[in-house]
Parts: sequence; structure tokens; C-alpha cells
Amino acid sequence: MKQPHIQLDESNTAPCALMPGDPKRVDVIAKCLDDVKELTFNREYRSIIGSYKGMKVIGISTGMGGSSVAIAIEELKNIGVHTMMRIGSAGALQEDIDLGDLILCEGAVRDEGTSKTYIDPIYPAVPDYHLIGYCADVAKENNYPFHVGIVLSHESFYYDEDEADSLKWSKKGVLASDFETAALYTVGRLRKIHTASILNNVVLWGKDTSDSIGSYQGGEDKTAVGEKREILTALEAMYRLESELSKT
Repeated sequence: MKQPHIQLDESNTAPCALMPGDPKRVDVIAKCLDDVKELTFNREYRSIIGSYKGMKVIGISTGMGGSSVAIAIEELKNIGVHTMMRIGSAGALQEDIDLGDLILCEGAVRDEGTSKTYIDPIYPAVPDYHLIGYCADVAKENNYPFHVGIVLSHESFYYDEDEADSLKWSKKGVLASDFETAALYTVGRLRKIHTASILNNVVLWGKDTSDSIGSYQGGEDKTAVGEKREILTALEAMYRLESELSKT
């Protein structure tokens, strides 16, 4: 049955999905796949299907925020997708994270609203252990600069306490901030989906977020390299997980 928001059904499905926020990032995913076919573009959900080492993969944008991600998770699961990876951008909360560095999210602070509509805030937001482990293996094998740790998923880009909150979580060792990882991990875990999130750092700690994101959207310098690396890392990690699952 065709899903109401992503506009996909079982005739165009795959075991795995890459989930960027920006619809334009789907074009970058397409360059990393074989036999690419454009599927749909409805609201924020632009989708393609292709293959990586013979494994079918859907690339689908989710827009900004946890609620859009949750809708995509539910509807992708309905058509048979069982592994979902976010490939997004983040703002660093630590000084040692450079532009274009990859952040492998081993957990997320649930400072957003979507996951709380699913379950109590004390429920953890954590990835699939094997999938995030494969991400680390792939990044290490390719000598990609990466960091593994907790990220902050918050609710809004513009709000009065943003600077104070960032400083608070930075002091607690949180690596970076985004909008969507906590929702992906929480809803994915509840729906028995394999999930992981890789973030490409586009804002240095203490720098102006708006200026940095503008540079990233223009495809400039280190952040464009980080974008390609997170996609390649995610694809190979999903391939290794899928190979493992096929043996069981």
C-alpha cells in the first residue's frame, strides 16, 4: 500500500535506507550508488533507489526535525525497510572537532518533543550496537577523522536559551547538536529497526551557526568532503550489517 507521506509502497523497497535532511543531499547519495532510479518527491520526502555492492538502498530526505523523521521511519517500516541511517549535519560542542569531521552517535540527549510523544523521557536513545560499530570500523579503515560519543538533539534552531544550553551540554562532554538523532534512535528501537546516525560537523564550537551552515549548503571546503565521507561510511556499514544478518 502506498504510504501517505513518503508516497512509496512495497514495489519500490529495499532492506536499507539512508536518511539525510536536505532533499539536495539525495543527489550526493545518488553518485555513490549504481542503477539509480528517482522515485518520488512529496513535501520534504524526496526518494531514490539504487544499489551498493548489489544491495538495494533507498535514499530519502526527511526535512528538519524529529517529527518528520518519525513519519519516515514508520512509513519505511511499513514497506519493509529494516535498517535506517541518518546522514546529517551537526554543530560541534567541543573544541577538538574540526569542520568535516564525522561524529558517530552512540547515544542522544532527548531534548526534543517527538520522542517524548512515544515514550517517557527516561527511555534511552541509542543506536544498533553492531551498525554503529561497523561505522567506526569503516571510518578507521579509511582514515576519516571521526569522534564517537553522545549528541544533543534539541527542538529549535532559534530560541533564547540556545547559547546557554549549548554551553551546559558542552561541559557535560556532549560532542555536538542536531535535531533528529534522538527521534531516530527512540522510534527505531521501539519499532525494532536497526538504526545509526552519522553527523558531518559544519559548525566549529563557538562560531556563528548561520554563517557556517550557509557555507555548507554551498558545498564548500571540508564540509563537502565530510558529507561524501559520511555517505560512504554509512553505505559500507549497512552492507556489512546486511551481510551479517543474511548469515543468521
